[in-house]
Amino acid sequence: MKIKVVNKGHQPLPQYATAQSAGMDLRANLEEAVTLQPLERRLIPTGLHIALPVGYEAQVRPRSGLALKKGITVLNTPGTIDADYRGEIGVVLINLSQEPFVVNDGERIAQMVIARHEHGELIPVEVLDETERGEGGYGHTGVK
Repeated sequence: MKIKVVNKGHQPLPQYATAQSAGMDLRANLEEAVTLQPLERRLIPTGLHIALPVGYEAQVRPRSGLALKKGITVLNTPGTIDADYRGEIGVVLINLSQEPFVVNDGERIAQMVIARHEHGELIPVEVLDETERGEGGYGHTGVK
């Protein structure tokens, strides 16, 4: 699939690390480094603007290495970029560690996965069909 992109930043375009990677790495596009204090969140710019085909979204997800090693994650995971959005892609990072974390220009901060989606039509009804689970909520399945 071809995706049009305008790169207003100074980083290379995202790319897949391997032939079977699901996500492309997004890089911070900064004039100067940003320090995230413990529990602080910031919108980190990428300089990228994309035009997705109708029926697709781009999901912004954490990088597992940053999450495990540094406690840095994407706050609204997955963040959704809609097909009609033309603004800059920003990544909401949060520092869940107990140490300050420095985001440097060019650092790989998140990954972007392109995914197909459907529009559903909600139809009001009075009653839903019965299932084995029924109204069992959080943590309900598998409990005997």
